[in-house]
Amino acid sequence: MLKNFEQMKEMLRQQPGKRRVAVAVAQDEHTLQAVSQAARDGLVRPVLIGRETEIRAILEKIGCPELEVDIVNLEDPVACIQKAADLAREGQVDCIMKGKCQTGTLMKVLVNKDTGIRTGDIMSLVGFFESPYYHKVFAITDPALLTYPDLEQKKAEIRNAVGAFHALGEKNPKVAMLAAVEKVNPKMPETVEADAIKREGIPGCILEGPISLDLAMNPEAARIKDYESPVAGDADLLVLPDIVAANAVAKTITVIGGGRTGGVVLGAKVPVLLVSRAASADDKYMSIVVAALIGHGC
Repeated sequence: MLKNFEQMKEMLRQQPGKRRVAVAVAQDEHTLQAVSQAARDGLVRPVLIGRETEIRAILEKIGCPELEVDIVNLEDPVACIQKAADLAREGQVDCIMKGKCQTGTLMKVLVNKDTGIRTGDIMSLVGFFESPYYHKVFAITDPALLTYPDLEQKKAEIRNAVGAFHALGEKNPKVAMLAAVEKVNPKMPETVEADAIKREGIPGCILEGPISLDLAMNPEAARIKDYESPVAGDADLLVLPDIVAANAVAKTITVIGGGRTGGVVLGAKVPVLLVSRAASADDKYMSIVVAALIGHGC
């Protein structure tokens, strides 16, 4: 069980060799600050792809002129992204981080059937969280990519997330498919889909659903309601019905709940970091840690 993010950092630090993080269009100060901190802490080795003169100027500005990095000098943003994808396919980097480019541009290159790195049925985002009100690290999917996933997409996003937990050492993660109620209601599609997924099963995890958030994360609530399940009060993964619910829950945890987060896109040859410029430095840092751990399979 992963109790907190510091434990994840220590796991990464103890791995032999530094994980290589390819930053596509790396001439971005916010991005370089986060990846440079991870490099200074001995966790990763950055592979910075972009305009070398601008990259070196930013490294000088943020006080890291002597940082050990590999720089690939390319001008065109699409060429930068393609180079990152090529390195991932060749096994030369463990994850890819978005720099100074549009998310749409990045994803268009990465999902290309011939030259991209997509491997799964879908690519989905999993956010990992540490909360002062929960006893271990947990995850939410999908707060950013899949808008209104159908039944098959929900199965695929669960498989992506379960694979990430396996890479982090959790061999049988507990998956809670959230709804407002615990009984199947034909008028509430998320309850019908959760029940269908539970009945069918997904290898390598314990499924529960439909289940409410309080029962999934609060053992006392489960006790009061006489709700028995191995997932109750001990969920590792929360599967939300759509992007609105997932995004709202994720931001509630961090904005007013005092939580920390690190998110990665899965379903590709290596994890992909789509870190928002508005994200805190800690969010970006922990996203790098999570991606580096998952990308190497621990």
